[in-house]
Amino acid sequence: MVERRPVIGVIACGRPVEGEPAQAVKHRYLEGVERFAGAVPLIIPSNQSAQNAADIVARLDAVLLTGSNSNIDPRHYGSESAAQTPVDSTRDTLSTALIHAAIAAGKPVFGICRGLQEINVALGGSLRDMRGTGDAPTHHAPDDVSLENMFGHSHPITVMADTPLAQATGGDSLEVNSVHFQTIDRIAPDLAVNATGPGDIIEAVASTATPAPVFAVQWHPEWRPQDRPHDLAFWRYVGQTARTHYQPAAAAEQTK
Repeated sequence: MVERRPVIGVIACGRPVEGEPAQAVKHRYLEGVERFAGAVPLIIPSNQSAQNAADIVARLDAVLLTGSNSNIDPRHYGSESAAQTPVDSTRDTLSTALIHAAIAAGKPVFGICRGLQEINVALGGSLRDMRGTGDAPTHHAPDDVSLENMFGHSHPITVMADTPLAQATGGDSLEVNSVHFQTIDRIAPDLAVNATGPGDIIEAVASTATPAPVFAVQWHPEWRPQDRPHDLAFWRYVGQTARTHYQPAAAAEQTK
């Protein structure tokens, strides 16, 4: 009997393409889901009504919120600070709805970089922007470097014992890439810190009070994970967790 692979919804970002609004997901996220998590990626357009979230989640086994060059608008966490461009307001809205719908349905939610920030905001936390502070150069390479050097920019993190991250990676200290300006300020009540980096920046979080796991990291495990055992471990955790909570869609997956 063929093993049924779980389907993981991967949120898209709004991008202009040939002068028109479009939806986009970088291939490395989709490849992470298929090659390293052993699951089926399905793109979720973010330019749709938040009222669709429950219907979307009902057809998935897990949700992955990717990184992005866009920033979350501070109004979503009650701040009057000006938004740093670029922003993606439709993704802000849909990601929040997807997080709540997945939690209500008992399905896992995973986040990478922006995805971690979205989870924190959706569950009642807040963010701050590091630009113009001493923390920024440690967590983001200069803007004019190549893509290779941007994702080669790294720092160590300390992993908290007896957390999902520690259990997945088996380590108490990891070296991770770092490509972000926004970061967690106030952590959401139902999230626990799994790792911290320089300046006590929160680098990984996990849920403490949800029926299925909610787990997110601030770095980019999708960037060439073959070279880093802890990033491969992230994807194995994603795949194993999605399979554990696998809920077959009977009509679509009947065998003949």
